[in-house]
Amino acid sequence: MPLEHAPAFLPFSNHLFVVLLPFLVVLLICIIVLKGYALWYSARAGQKWWFIAMLVINTLGILEIVYLLFFRPKLDDGSVTTVPTHNDSHPAP
Repeated sequence: MPLEHAPAFLPFSNHLFVVLLPFLVVLLICIIVLKGYALWYSARAGQKWWFIAMLVINTLGILEIVYLLFFRPKLDDGSVTTVPTHNDSHPAP
């Protein structure tokens, strides 16, 4: 479609869209993976408010990166925990 017949709301040519589309797809996949990883950690740690914030607020991965770097639960030795510790002193009947 020639540029002079393009819709008025199209801010760039079709050629630019074709070039940028693969980058946008890769960025979208990275954001989805990052969001899933951060949501998993917050849910496993019982951090309800972090989970709700990351689920509702779309910050293109910025909130998820902040959570994973600074607010993810850590063990006493400084390593990152993947699951919360459970009290196994009372086994299930």
